[in-house]
Amino acid sequence: MCIRDRIFYAGHGYWDERSQQGYWLPSDAEQRRKRAWIPNGTIVDYINGIKTQHTLLISDACFSGGIFKTRSAFTSAPSATKQLYSLPSRKAMTSGTLTEVPDKSVFVEYLTRRLESNDDKYLGSQQLFTRFRTAVINNSPTQQIPQFGEIRQAGDEGGDFIFVRR
Repeated sequence: MCIRDRIFYAGHGYWDERSQQGYWLPSDAEQRRKRAWIPNGTIVDYINGIKTQHTLLISDACFSGGIFKTRSAFTSAPSATKQLYSLPSRKAMTSGTLTEVPDKSVFVEYLTRRLESNDDKYLGSQQLFTRFRTAVINNSPTQQIPQFGEIRQAGDEGGDFIFVRR
């Protein structure tokens, strides 16, 4: 049996240019006090500690792209899907790069639309991302550019998070 985990974060983020470090800002975060801020490095450490075969992080927050490096459960699945599923994966989708994103999220809107309209039995996270990325770019009031990739130093071995339609 393969264990999978999904992590979704929608909220505020901050990029510290001086330290080249991104942060998640929880609801109790204060602008001038970093004690409640969660560094991207801590998020990566948590993800690295999760004992799953596949983990997919979806983050809708300003500067969330800072988490990236530069760039058989499925008996009836195609061979390529089975191979991607057999390897550990630590992937992330973020609503933007190292920029601010709008509070009213077109990222979540199009992610949700594509999941709801999906007819495929097996859908890889990268394939899903490809289906809504252009729509976000074309409809974002801030010209945000969503990102997809592997999470640095978290145990990714080239697999993929596979959504299974039920």
